[in-house]
Amino acid sequence: MKLVFAGTPEPAVPSLRALLESPRHEVAAVVTRPDAPAGRGRKLVRSPVGALADEAGIPVLTPRRPSDPDFLAHLGELAPDCCPVVAYGALVPRAALDIPRRGWVNLHFSLLPAWRGAAPVQAAVRHGDEVTGATTFLLEEGLDTGPTFGVVTETVRPTDTSGDLLDRLATSGAALLLATMDGIAAGTLRPQPQPSDGVSHAPKVTTADARVEWALPPLAVDRLIRSVTPEPGAWSTFRGDRLGLGPAAPVTDAEPPVLKPGELHVEKRRVLVGTATAPLQLGEVLPVGKRAMPAPDWARGARIEPGELLT
Repeated sequence: MKLVFAGTPEPAVPSLRALLESPRHEVAAVVTRPDAPAGRGRKLVRSPVGALADEAGIPVLTPRRPSDPDFLAHLGELAPDCCPVVAYGALVPRAALDIPRRGWVNLHFSLLPAWRGAAPVQAAVRHGDEVTGATTFLLEEGLDTGPTFGVVTETVRPTDTSGDLLDRLATSGAALLLATMDGIAAGTLRPQPQPSDGVSHAPKVTTADARVEWALPPLAVDRLIRSVTPEPGAWSTFRGDRLGLGPAAPVTDAEPPVLKPGELHVEKRRVLVGTATAPLQLGEVLPVGKRAMPAPDWARGARIEPGELLT
């Protein structure tokens, strides 16, 4: 089939690469979000998907909105059979949905209808799902409501961050998307309506959502931190400044110190912090204006006093 691929961040790259390498399909163009400022110099940088397309010599379209008339006209001229899409980052309007004769096929990183929305992987980790996966479905104007083509499943490991889990799903999902394109091209695959039961939603996770509430039980704190690692990154405050937090670890001592929520306890080789019940052991921390470092190194430099708190 003749394809126009839409995607933006790094997790979409394996899918584009799989389609580029397939002898059964032609990627005629790539649609991605406009170049964005990055780094200290704030220079405009191509998205990861756009960079791969440049490397492959594929035309790159960067409309500000997929409803722009010039973009719609260009897409119409390309006349794709299908538009596979992975984490493009913008809603596709009806005028664009109607152009490819086989529609737009989205790879979504959850087992639909669970975790519809912008942050399905973060939601799966935060809520303690034991199994998640990826789904291909026919895009429509509703939020991730279209009929599905296929799924792959993935076990959520006890120490998974969202980044760890998304890396695995990006790889297995790429194979699913390619198989879906093959099945559509062969006429052997038909989309099936999503179940009406089991619907849940995963809205975009903000920086405010990533602030740690130490009055929660340790399991909830652990899941929250892992769910927002690496983006947007868990944080708390210490002495009035923001402190970034990497994944923490459970404390297995027979009689751990009794600490108030957020209270710090510094030892030679570890730093503990209180929660609603048992403490957690801090991993890496990220002080303002510095690089990430092990919590004991940070504690030595900060000269933490007994009873000081993360808030």
